[in-house]
Amino acid sequence: QKISEYILPHLQNRAQSMNRFPDGIDGFNFYQKDAPEHIPDWIPLEKIFSETNQKDIRYIVCNNAETLAFLNNLGCIELNIWTSRIQNLDKPDYLVLDLDPSGKNTFDDVIETALAVKEILDKAQIKGYPKTSGKTGLHIYIPMGAAYHFEQVKNFAHLIMTLVNERLPDLTTLERSLEKREKTKIYLDYLQNRFGQTLASVYSIRPKNGAPVSMPLEWEEVKKGLSPLDFTIFNAGKRLKSKGDLFAPVLGKGIDMIKAIENLGEST
Repeated sequence: QKISEYILPHLQNRAQSMNRFPDGIDGFNFYQKDAPEHIPDWIPLEKIFSETNQKDIRYIVCNNAETLAFLNNLGCIELNIWTSRIQNLDKPDYLVLDLDPSGKNTFDDVIETALAVKEILDKAQIKGYPKTSGKTGLHIYIPMGAAYHFEQVKNFAHLIMTLVNERLPDLTTLERSLEKREKTKIYLDYLQNRFGQTLASVYSIRPKNGAPVSMPLEWEEVKKGLSPLDFTIFNAGKRLKSKGDLFAPVLGKGIDMIKAIENLGEST
């Protein structure tokens, strides 16, 4: 509730996929997309047809602090949202590059990979906005302005990750299968950019010891020595008051994807 003014703009008009921890972080947890049957009528809901289940799913949409409290009371420690809004479901507002380390990678490895991403984005002449995942990885968001369909955004993310992999072949992989993936490499996950995928929102608390928070970073902070556990429920509020919402531009004007691809072609 204390940071609702910062997190709500990133939750509003987005379907919530609930990850519920009714008995706390060490207890049983379960995912739930469909809203509870006896939900108060003041909670906004959005029906979205599921191809998998062949039925409409009633998603909760968190547009105010009261709904945020309701989700928390359901045991939703983290808040998982779609990358598109309910008014424009087929077109995401941003692209997500998910740097997912193996258990054998250090966070300095993740930093090295993030800086390689930054070099690619600089060549494309577009801005990316990094944040801690709140766990072991880093996310880099690129504003798309709901101008492109999911498939186009996913393909562009694949292009960026391929270029990163070419720069760091010994450290990174595009192999999706856990069985085939090398255990010492960082997975360059571009598949978060598919219709219906959800990620923990920026400023979301994660259900881990110490209550880490998914926190935006300035690129100057993305350097060796940074820890994903530097930002927690205990210091997040102070940082937000000091720096404001560093992720606000992610919801702003999107990039020109065609121009960015042209820039990458010219630089290779």
